[in-house]
Amino acid sequence: MQTILITGATSGIGLEASVALARDGARVVLAGRDPAKTAATVDQVRKRAGVEAVDSVLGDFASQASIRQMANDVLARYDRLDVLVNNAGAVNASRTVTADGIEATFAVNHLGPFLFTNLLLDLLKSSAPARIVNVSSGAHYMATLDFDDLGYERGGYRIMRAYARSKLGNVLFTRSLASRLEGTGVTANALHPGGVATNIWSGAPRAAKPLLALYKRFGMISPEKGAETITYLAVSPQVEGKTGLYFEKNQAKEPSKLAQDDAVAQQLWDESARLVRL
Repeated sequence: MQTILITGATSGIGLEASVALARDGARVVLAGRDPAKTAATVDQVRKRAGVEAVDSVLGDFASQASIRQMANDVLARYDRLDVLVNNAGAVNASRTVTADGIEATFAVNHLGPFLFTNLLLDLLKSSAPARIVNVSSGAHYMATLDFDDLGYERGGYRIMRAYARSKLGNVLFTRSLASRLEGTGVTANALHPGGVATNIWSGAPRAAKPLLALYKRFGMISPEKGAETITYLAVSPQVEGKTGLYFEKNQAKEPSKLAQDDAVAQQLWDESARLVRL
């Protein structure tokens, strides 16, 4: 039985991917930050999938200390990890700083999975063939990177600018990771799930919420549909051995030019490692 860990698993596409993968026969480990909500989600996934092999771990991706504790819990409880799905994400209407002093969107969406994945790499390698699946976004095509002001301390913060930058980080991280894991039997791929009607945009500005509500109703796909590329990359034999790619609708697609810049990817890796004290 494969062990699959999914972050951001208590709602949206993370929840739906958890149900689909548990139904498919995997032991699914749900990562959430709220104990009561996570426990309720475990019960929900068990009932919907008709299985008992559903576990959970707790951690907050806005806190590096919490991420380290969560990774320690995983290492203590599981002797193998076949698939890691980095799905947890957030947006913030205004610039917010975490307890680690880092702009929150970048911290949660990019640095969180960067740190968590690196802490679990030895377990993934020992479980090979294994897979890492990073949930990015088509928003990365509009992203910029300024290494002198990654967190918009000097101004210019906008909700979509920050979100797009963090999602670009996911693609650059994926490509760097794939290169570093060559020959280990561990693959890493990123994906855009589509425009999905989930609660991630609850942090959007109040003025934008009526428009978002309309878009969610008429222009977005369901969480079930949005989870399909996650499950495809997690278990499909069609992507066995494929790595360092960016997927939309189960098809590999060329990411942005900036996302393909190896020098930028290396610089981001080095800066990320510094920020999380690896």
